[in-house]
Amino acid sequence: MKPFRYSSRGWLGKASAGLIAGFLLALSCGGLLARFGLGGVAPFGVEHQFTMWLVAPLLVTVLSTCFLFRSVRQAWLWLGTANLLTWGLLLAI
Repeated sequence: MKPFRYSSRGWLGKASAGLIAGFLLALSCGGLLARFGLGGVAPFGVEHQFTMWLVAPLLVTVLSTCFLFRSVRQAWLWLGTANLLTWGLLLAI
C-alpha cells in the first residue's frame, strides 16, 4: 500500500463540500445539542446563545478538515451521509 500524498487537486469541490454540507451539519449538531444536551432551549436564554455561537466553531472545524479527504466525491459522500443521519435524527424526534 503506497502512502497518501496530499495535493491541491479538487480543492474547490472539497471547500464547497465543507462549506455547504459543513454548515448544514453544524446546524443539525447544534439542534441535537439543544434538544438532547441542554434539555430544550428557551428563546433568548443562555442555552440559546450557547447553541447559536457553537455553530461557528463546528463549521470551522468541518471546513478545515474537509481537505483531508482523498477526493471531492469522498468529501461529499461522508459529509452528506453525516447530514442525512443528523438531520434524520433531529427531524424524527
